[in-house]
Amino acid sequence: MHAPIGDFDHARPAPDCLDLLVPPVASAVRTWPGAVPAEQLLYVDTDPDLADTAVFVEAYGADLLETSANCVVVAAKRAGERTLAACLVPSSTRVDVNGAVRLQLGARKASFAPRDTAVGETGMEYGGITPFGLPAGWPVLVDSVAAGMPWVLVGSGSRRGKLIVPGKALAELPGAVVVEGLGI
Repeated sequence: MHAPIGDFDHARPAPDCLDLLVPPVASAVRTWPGAVPAEQLLYVDTDPDLADTAVFVEAYGADLLETSANCVVVAAKRAGERTLAACLVPSSTRVDVNGAVRLQLGARKASFAPRDTAVGETGMEYGGITPFGLPAGWPVLVDSVAAGMPWVLVGSGSRRGKLIVPGKALAELPGAVVVEGLGI
């Protein structure tokens, strides 16, 4: 199957690639509850040495700069309580941690979670974190631009491989909240 975006050799339905996904992502794909059929969640193999954005775009297609999204873990604090959440924004933007995230989570303070926390809590590799398979109960803040894209390239849970999904599937993720202006 030809990938709908990027210059990848071939794309396969993610349910056919569970053995290539880290356990929490494989579980999320296996039990996908959304209206978008799981077969429309596609997996593409990528070289982990080409993961940096500029090199990745050069290798796999210039259109990916406008059709990919980054998922980052944030830690929000309010009244001594810490909340972890994921934020998904178009790759051409950055997460508005001190504005949109703090407001959405009702936090006094919000910041990017430390690398060890992000990796340890998600069970995913740094640089491959995806909104699929996050811990139960986590808010997943999705920028409205990403949710409105026909197809979006996101991480697969590891630095090797990516998922290409319909943007509307992002709004169907467990805990998803679509936020205007999350990416600035």
